[in-house]
Amino acid sequence: MSSRTDRVSRWWQGLIAAVILASLVIQLVLIFTGGADANSGESGESVGVRLWRLFSFFTIQSNLIVLAVALALVRRPDRDGTVWRVVRLDSLLGIVITGLVFAIVLAPKLHLTGAALVATIGFHYISPWATLAAWLVLGPRPRMTWRTIPPAFIWPIAWLVYIFVQGAFTDWYPYPFLDVTDIGLAAALRNALLVVVLGILLSLGFKTLDTNLPTVGRARRKQIPPS
Repeated sequence: MSSRTDRVSRWWQGLIAAVILASLVIQLVLIFTGGADANSGESGESVGVRLWRLFSFFTIQSNLIVLAVALALVRRPDRDGTVWRVVRLDSLLGIVITGLVFAIVLAPKLHLTGAALVATIGFHYISPWATLAAWLVLGPRPRMTWRTIPPAFIWPIAWLVYIFVQGAFTDWYPYPFLDVTDIGLAAALRNALLVVVLGILLSLGFKTLDTNLPTVGRARRKQIPPS
């Protein structure tokens, strides 16, 4: 990267990290003070249950991955490596799915105000689209190969398995479209499959863009082929 692009990337990623951290702090304050929020269940539950539920949300997990990626890029904007490529793709898949599903499916059903609304804007609007824009403009790329895609689905599929298994014991599901208690197992599994298909389509799109958009940052071509 040029020194100018390098500086812009550090600032942009730093702002993404700051938004996520601020949203997480607000979310935690709401939990410990008994406030209403969108990401940890009813305020009448115990703090321990609400914390567990908070970190069970795909929204929170995807934002935490983006946070880790953003901090890594602040330190080294042209970062590369086998594991890095998978984590980078996970961050894009997770956060874009978070933004799309929230805007299309969940947002119309929520009526938040105050601090809860601020945290929701950070997690569901600023983080997803700032992350996607940063990748499109600043890269680094190319960083994806066809071999990057399959391992990137380990986390999302493991999350779905976890949600259904724990839900069988607790009757709690983080999202209405996965709530077996309300909509039945068949409908919940169908909705989960639709999200996986969305992820596959997004990953193919990201790989195509990563290959065809202008190169930003040097790839470690001797260690890892670009495609």
